[in-house]
Amino acid sequence: MESWTAAAPAVEGGGGSQSPAAAGDPDGRLEWRAPFVLDLPRTLGVHARGRGDPAYRVTPDGFIWRTSLTPEGPGTLRVTPARPAPPVAAPGTEPAGATLGSGPPGGAFGATPGPVTVVRAAAWGPGAAWLLRELPGMLGADDDRAGFHPAHPVLAGLAARHPGVRVGRSGRVLEALVPAVLEQKVVGVEARRAWRYLLLKFGDPAPGPAPAGMRVCPPPRIWRRIPSWEWHRAGVEGVRARTIIGAAEVAARLEEIVAMPADAADRRLRSLPGIGIWTSAEVRQRACGDADAVSVGDYHLPSAVGWALAGRVVDDAGMLDLLAPYAGHRHRAARLVELGGIRPPRRGPRMSVRDYRAF
Repeated sequence: MESWTAAAPAVEGGGGSQSPAAAGDPDGRLEWRAPFVLDLPRTLGVHARGRGDPAYRVTPDGFIWRTSLTPEGPGTLRVTPARPAPPVAAPGTEPAGATLGSGPPGGAFGATPGPVTVVRAAAWGPGAAWLLRELPGMLGADDDRAGFHPAHPVLAGLAARHPGVRVGRSGRVLEALVPAVLEQKVVGVEARRAWRYLLLKFGDPAPGPAPAGMRVCPPPRIWRRIPSWEWHRAGVEGVRARTIIGAAEVAARLEEIVAMPADAADRRLRSLPGIGIWTSAEVRQRACGDADAVSVGDYHLPSAVGWALAGRVVDDAGMLDLLAPYAGHRHRAARLVELGGIRPPRRGPRMSVRDYRAF
């Protein structure tokens, strides 16, 4: 059972605007007692697109800053480094059908207490209240691990080493889709450079006292209007640019997938030109918290999974065979392999960096 409470958002000036004297005061705060071990950096870190991501920043004090264009407007979220807390036991047993927030204060049922992690957050901007309401989901409050019992010794060891890594959901599809499209068939440094350029050029400054240079993902109408020469300056060729523009044109329909079954969400995403099985999985992992969405077509993942679970390099089909025993949790299993850093020896050429700005 989970229990979470948030202070009522204190919005000044209407619509989240603030007076200069109160510019640093948050529009809302949250303290959530997560009833599980939580690895905050690795759980939220899947949303970071490199160290220079204008929408995600980790400061030297360990605070995680993240921006989002929420359904209620732009917002900035700051999450304090999580800390374990003494378990809280409550008398009785957990009632059938109990849901998030339905339990007693402390969020514990039953005589046997479990681990608790205290998460504190603050948010700024018109989207502050939405970000705080959705933060437990971002951190894996709805991540159901039932049925995930890895028998393979390597995977079992990785699961024991990373008990706090959750599969969370951001609830924002376009924000996950654009960087995923930018990563299609290019190396990471090229995709991260394009994402950084586009956000700095077209994103609005982050609300509140966010670290310098942070930006909010542009709305669909801005993505649709980016001129061809700006895509070129970002190093994005026409195919990826047209895919992003096409997605922005139907953004409202895409945002609906967070409430859809996984198969239906996949079909809707892949109905768009330029969105294939890999991009769909990358989006659903982050926006929907789909623990079964395998990144088929990834340049590195099949060899890593094959080497970890079979001691050999495999292709996509071989990877899916190895992950088949973990149906419902295949992305979770593959993520643990990635976290373990298990890779076959490098023998072939690395994927080269292509700078489309020079074409």
